[in-house]
This record gives sequence, structure tokens and C-alpha cells, in this order.
Amino acid sequence: MSIDGRRPGPLAGKVVLVTGAARGIGEHTARLAAARGATVALVGLEADRLAAIAAELGHGHVWFPADVTDQAALHAAVDGTVAALGGIDAVVANAGVANRGTIAVGDVEALVRTVEVNLIGVMRTAAATVPALIDRRGYLLIVSSAAAFAALPGMAAYCASKAGVEHFGTAIRLELAHRGVAVGTAHPSWVDTDLVREARADLPAFEAALSRLPWPMRRTTSVQECAEAFVRAVERRRRRVYVPRAVGAVQAVRSVLVSPLADRLIGRTARTMVPVLEEQSRTLGRGFGVSTPEVRR
Repeated sequence: MSIDGRRPGPLAGKVVLVTGAARGIGEHTARLAAARGATVALVGLEADRLAAIAAELGHGHVWFPADVTDQAALHAAVDGTVAALGGIDAVVANAGVANRGTIAVGDVEALVRTVEVNLIGVMRTAAATVPALIDRRGYLLIVSSAAAFAALPGMAAYCASKAGVEHFGTAIRLELAHRGVAVGTAHPSWVDTDLVREARADLPAFEAALSRLPWPMRRTTSVQECAEAFVRAVERRRRRVYVPRAVGAVQAVRSVLVSPLADRLIGRTARTMVPVLEEQSRTLGRGFGVSTPEVRR
């Protein structure tokens, strides 16, 4: 029992490592996990923010600067976590970015970087943390997206990366089950983070297109609600996480969303929306949102 008479929760005494922990979903997931008794290791690119969050959370929580596309930096973060905290019970592979522009109009390096961070970064994070997870028969939650289920113009690299994350998670779930490690994939729709707010502000055509999506794909979820779903998934070692839950219904009809019928329906809007989006991308003159570390470092 705790001093207030309540039974400790599933995360009490556990060590949870979160990537992309400097802001947005990663930050809020780390804060909530800590509030529920976990000790957290914060991993990300923004050292000042990571240090401040760790200090706010109190004694015992640690942070490490690491780019998820840098295997050596990830291994250093994992080794540092194990040395400081004794091991790792759960990992939330959350780090992600979203580029601006289309394949015809946009910075190809931004497209490639989106895949490198969102997909290759997840692969590298899994590879770096799996030995520690095997030691504790732990849990790995990797963040895909509702964008894995449907393709949207202007989001080619993002959709591709998140679809790849989904299938990567499904495959390594089977690889790791006999070692006692559970693997879950998370599929949030739009979440009220810097990434989403800046995309809407940068590209009004994108904002207009989102407003015409069917429910629940047009709904924006609070970052607190998303973090709650992620932490609950860690506590219960969930196989799939949908945010909001109604996204699960979208997954059930995914074949329709990539059918010739969907091409025709979405194509009608795309014919007028994409040229406007491309002109706005040209005017913007950068490949990512202003708060994305890729822009500021």
C-alpha cells in the first residue's frame, strides 16, 4: 500500500523510456507515466527542454539528448538509463516529424528525413532498447498513426512512414513474443500538438482539407487524452491503441480507403486542393514546422 492507503498502480517502480519527449505527445506521456509512479528516461533533441522537464518531475528521472536516426546516440541513452535506473520496463517510440510539400513541389530531403525519423528512427529505437526489454520481459509501444490506413495528398512521406511503422510493429511482435516482450502500435488521428497546429497554420489548404474529412478523421484530440491512451496501453501491454477509439472503425474499413472508389472521391478534391497546397508550400520556403528541431538546429 502507498502512504495514502491506495494500492500502487501498474507503473509503480517501473522504468519507462520515451523518445520525442521534449514536447507534445512524448512530453505529456512521460509526465503522466511519472505521475503514476514510473521513473522516466526522456530522450530527444531539445536538451534544454528535456532537462527542464526532468527537473520538474523530480529526483530520479533522467534525460539524454539523442537523434533517433543516430544509433550510437540511442545506445548511449539506453546504456545511461540502465546504468542510472537499473533497467527498462517499457519504451514509447514516439519521435516523429511531418514535412511540407508534395513530391512535385517540396524539398526531397524533407520527405526523406520524415521517413528516416518516423520509420527508421522507430527501427533504431527498437534495436537499441530490445536487449533491455528482454531482460525485464517488457513492453514496446511504437507510434504509427491513423495515416497508416488512408493516403492523403500532401502527406505522402508521412503516410508511407506510418504505414511502415505499423507493419514493422506487427512483424517484431511475432519475433519478440517468445522472449516475453509485448509490442503495441498506436494509431492517433489529429492531436493538438505543435506539429499539427503549425501544419494548419503553414498551409491553409491543408486545414481546409482536414475540415472536409469524415468523422472521426477530422476530429482533433487533446494531447492529454492521447497521453492517457498511451500510458494506459503501457500499463495493460496493449496490442493496438486508437486515439480516439473510433479510429478503430476506420482501420476496419481500410480497404475501402485505398480502393478505386476512394481514388475517385478524394481525387475530385485533390485536383483543386493540391495546386493551392503546392503554391503555399513554395511560399513557405521550408520543409518542416518552425518548432521542429530539424528546422532550428
